[in-house]
Amino acid sequence: MSMFTPKLGIDLGTANTLVFKPGKGIILNEPSVVAVSETDNKVLAVGIEAKEMIGRTPDAIRAYRPMRDGVIADYRVTEAMLRYYISKALGKWNIWKPEVMVSVPAGVTSTERRAVVEAAMKAGAKNAYIVKEPILAAIGAGVPIQEAHGHMIVDIGGGTTDVAVISLGGIVASTSVKCAGDRIDHAIADYIKKSFNLAIGEKTAEDIKIKIGSAVPLEEEKTMAIKGRDFVSGLPRTTEIGTNEIVKAIDKELREMVKAVKTVLQDTPPELSADIIDHGIIMTGGSSQLTNLPELLYRRTGVEARLAKDALYCVVKGTGIALEHLDVYKKSIIAKR
Repeated sequence: MSMFTPKLGIDLGTANTLVFKPGKGIILNEPSVVAVSETDNKVLAVGIEAKEMIGRTPDAIRAYRPMRDGVIADYRVTEAMLRYYISKALGKWNIWKPEVMVSVPAGVTSTERRAVVEAAMKAGAKNAYIVKEPILAAIGAGVPIQEAHGHMIVDIGGGTTDVAVISLGGIVASTSVKCAGDRIDHAIADYIKKSFNLAIGEKTAEDIKIKIGSAVPLEEEKTMAIKGRDFVSGLPRTTEIGTNEIVKAIDKELREMVKAVKTVLQDTPPELSADIIDHGIIMTGGSSQLTNLPELLYRRTGVEARLAKDALYCVVKGTGIALEHLDVYKKSIIAKR
């Protein structure tokens, strides 16, 4: 391996893609969205530019997300997206192919994993390492994963909730459910459609979640004006909604996340359960930032839960640390090809 080989860590997420360059830090954080022209199937825009187009495009342009539920749904577009991010991260004068480490959900199948490796290689990587998200999230959150202690990570992104107990650098018990940030947004939009006869877009639903959402009911509710299209008249209309209605709207999704955590706790060997009571549950990923989610987990499981520092960046920081210390983390790395 030449000293010139650049290294990149990529958190290829359903909602966002982040790129980490050792020595530089996080150099890129953009939405996992690609705009494609329907007529000649050309990629027109990627990332921030493409996200601006969602829900606003003329018929000839489609803005879509090539990742669904944490895995590749559209192979060709994912490859185009990776190629764009890799070349943007390396700069236009770079001639060396990078070594790339990409995160995948814990529940990923070998076929899905191979698709990620192939997409990365086709997009210009010299080597692609694949590591499971909870392991990277733990490394990025500063958890000493090599020790003989159990740590529980709950990583909630856009497409998947990954729950894992990690000890001695490996995953002891884990589950991955396709219920995360996106499902919460959909539930909010559905609820507003049913309760207010109002149609709102994905982006508005996400805004509502971030601004006034909560995992448990609040005494002091926040409220927000929402704008959308009236289902009956077809005209634009504004209405007001409060936090506790959102709590009700997303109840089913929250229950599914809690269930995933309970399932893994039940599968954990007793020695490690004791550790988890001591260390608590560490929450990472963008959607773990939903107000009071740690509190909800504590109420339902009796185990203290806390939000990791920079929750959204834990996985990509983990790729950066693992790339700099490949020898230390080689057990945790799945496929080298």
